[in-house]
Amino acid sequence: MTVGRNTYPWTNSYDEGVAQHLPISKATYVDLLNQSFAMKPERAALHYMGTTITFRELDNLSLKFAAYLKGKGLGPGDVVGINLPNIPEYPIALVGALRAGCSVTGISPLLTAKEMEYQINDSNAVAVVIMDTLFEERLCKIKDKIPGLKHIVVASVGTYLPALKKILGTLLKKIPKGKIIPITGKEVLSFTRAIEGQIPVSPTAGITHEDTCLIQYTGGTTGMPKGTILTHANLVANHTHSREWVRFELGEDVLCSGFPYFHLAGLAFGMMAMATANTQCLIPDPRNTKHICKEIANHKSTVIAMVPTLYQMLLDDPAFGKIDFSPLKICLSGAAPFSVDAINAMEAVVGKGKVLEVYGMTEASPLLTMNPFYGKKKIGSVGVPIQNTVLKLVDLETRETEVGFNEEGEIIASGPQIMKGYHNKPEETEQAIRDFYGRKYFFTGDIGKMDEDGYLYIVDRAKDMLIVGGYKVFSREVEETLYQHPDVEFCAIVGVPDEKRPGSEIVKAVIQPSSEARSKDKETLIKDIIAYCRENKAPYKVPKIVEVVDEIPLTAVGKVDKKALR
Repeated sequence: MTVGRNTYPWTNSYDEGVAQHLPISKATYVDLLNQSFAMKPERAALHYMGTTITFRELDNLSLKFAAYLKGKGLGPGDVVGINLPNIPEYPIALVGALRAGCSVTGISPLLTAKEMEYQINDSNAVAVVIMDTLFEERLCKIKDKIPGLKHIVVASVGTYLPALKKILGTLLKKIPKGKIIPITGKEVLSFTRAIEGQIPVSPTAGITHEDTCLIQYTGGTTGMPKGTILTHANLVANHTHSREWVRFELGEDVLCSGFPYFHLAGLAFGMMAMATANTQCLIPDPRNTKHICKEIANHKSTVIAMVPTLYQMLLDDPAFGKIDFSPLKICLSGAAPFSVDAINAMEAVVGKGKVLEVYGMTEASPLLTMNPFYGKKKIGSVGVPIQNTVLKLVDLETRETEVGFNEEGEIIASGPQIMKGYHNKPEETEQAIRDFYGRKYFFTGDIGKMDEDGYLYIVDRAKDMLIVGGYKVFSREVEETLYQHPDVEFCAIVGVPDEKRPGSEIVKAVIQPSSEARSKDKETLIKDIIAYCRENKAPYKVPKIVEVVDEIPLTAVGKVDKKALR
């Protein structure tokens, strides 16, 4: 930036009482849980499809699962995988594993058998908690290729459903079921049986804040996914940051999130709820907007967190507009760009100033920036660097010099929430965490720009930036323009190699039309969109190829899946 290296303009935008340098406790995440569970034991910890589990019950169930793991000889240094959607067994297993002193790796239910094999082996998981359907359909296919896995605990979507829903769901075959079979050389048993008869044990002593808490795998747009090592210190720091920033009330808030637990945004949100004695609504299927609306309305959610595409889906559901949003404090949005028009549409329903965009990533536990809670929110910006966090933007070519205000550069970050490194990948760790003028920074690979007040704007991912005839084209900039066209519901810009010009790309737009535009002639729609872009963008930024699809592929979190599109 064009300011002194020790000058942080964003601190002037902090809410009153928020300090740039916040003292961070040496406590572990388990210490926070123990304090929280004792605070309001009869308060609802989890709402799940009509079932409520109190903090006393969560405390007891998790200690029973910890007893099971300890009885099998597992403890510090061991890794437990969790391969579940957002059902009660996930937080029970997570808390139980951490209280036993183990580390946890979240395994996406969307992984193929081969991808699951890679993560189990790469993370050195000794035990896994898995859905019965995933056990039958995927894990059984790789049972002979995961020698280090010794204990398999099988869970079911229906275990914690209310009795009537369970009976009807079973009769109508609405509850997915998988067959549990023995596997030679491995213990296989149900989650219910694993904790049945266990005597709750005290959390393992001797865990330090520098020990590994989570090994979370990044998406891996190129090459194999990398396991991000997040320590208790990393997570406690980010927990402290966000709790102070958004004024989480201890034991007073109700959180609802469509983010899956296997994505760190969803996991960190859920971990925040459990560590602050706050209630959370579990959403096993984030595309079921009717269920989300019912949970928000019934439990009077004060904080919700979604990806922008899910907010858009909620806006399209008439039930969302009928909710009384007076209890709602904030709508957190992250993991993908949220267009200015969509934010305005959202705030027209939930209330002005309630949408709070954030920016982060797995390697940052996950938060790096947030818009002020009370102060000025700049729509389109992901806010300012949070406490104890320093961001710089460096030249895209050299990565060695800072750029000025409002100039594009790669975002690099330093703070106590930055990961320890990539699991078993020292070279990748060295490339990602590097010295910059005497301080260690994580080089994010994201492209952004910062205004004079310190507000950050995400321009693009480095890998999503196109080179067209020597010019840089930021896909997000073109997408923002496309979203202003009334016929576009979702869109994505990707690059196609230009065979006539090696090293150059052709701009391609993939469009999912709005419901009103679906009946239009496709060729006419394409011509209208190209003409609109020509009116609003420089010639080299205008898509040369436009493909209209019924549905743009989304990742499990609800982000546009550009990897699939490419």
